[in-house]
Amino acid sequence: MVDKGSKEPAHTKDGKRIEVLLNAGLSADTNIAINQGVDGVGLYRTEISFLLQHRFPSEDEQMHQYATVLGSYPDKRVVMRTLDVGGDKALPYLPIEEDNPFLGWRGIRFTLDHPDIFLIQIRAMLRASSKHKNLSILLPMVSSVQELDDAIDFINQAYEEVSLLDEDIQRPQIGVMVEVPSMLYLLPLVAGRIDFVSVGTNDLTQYLLAVDRNNARVSEVYESMHPAVVNALKQIEQTCSQLNIPVCICGELAGDPMGALLLVGLGYDTLSMNTSNVAKVKYLLRHSDSDDLKALADKALIMPYGDAIYTMMADYFEQKGFAGFIRAGKR
Repeated sequence: MVDKGSKEPAHTKDGKRIEVLLNAGLSADTNIAINQGVDGVGLYRTEISFLLQHRFPSEDEQMHQYATVLGSYPDKRVVMRTLDVGGDKALPYLPIEEDNPFLGWRGIRFTLDHPDIFLIQIRAMLRASSKHKNLSILLPMVSSVQELDDAIDFINQAYEEVSLLDEDIQRPQIGVMVEVPSMLYLLPLVAGRIDFVSVGTNDLTQYLLAVDRNNARVSEVYESMHPAVVNALKQIEQTCSQLNIPVCICGELAGDPMGALLLVGLGYDTLSMNTSNVAKVKYLLRHSDSDDLKALADKALIMPYGDAIYTMMADYFEQKGFAGFIRAGKR
């Protein structure tokens, strides 16, 4: 749905400002999709330049790719996630055989074991950011403070190297993804090390519920509005608020119509989603009152069943005339 307000800043009916950002990088198109209605790029998945190659891309190849992305949003922040392979994203030229790949060698674990690959990517990002200075770096699958410290050391090393060649390069903001449950409890310990947090609801849900979201046998167990997930999301929001850490939701829940409104009710004011969901979510926000959404979220936090939370949100959509936004069979 596209309406006259789709390019305006997002806000609720009563004026609460919500940042709507773009998830990008899944398309094989070398040019990032331009969406004038977003406040920036909340998640650029850098895997695409690796997945399209028959070998690891060079520093210059990566630099040109990243420069295109950063140049597409010259006046807006672009969050680039470092290489996140493993699990269901295998590189064709680096087969990884594991009994349980989702709990294995993926995300930051892979790149820290390959510092040469990691340093080349960070150098490419930094070089690409020289002109517009709108880069932020996001680290995936972090589960310990040691991993974060090691990654920051490599980022500092890369910065020192490239700043000798180009004095216009600025040190970027560094963020961590909260997708491994251990990070819920480590946020107070990493607050002084990071500039922002991004919540990956897909993996967080998978790990909280111990369910492979791609396994048809247990697909009914995977609930994006499971009470444990909703309460974990509230805990993250409260912790980040207390620690004064900016937090963004970049998982699929942020772009889901019911999920987006529930998240705003939980206190989140920054959502990152695929471009196809931007206009829909902005429309729903403009026609919803933040107090109503908070009341829904407060009820969700004490409900014992995910189905009950879903039904409550569906009823709200019916009452507001939003029923056409609900995807059939999507829970």
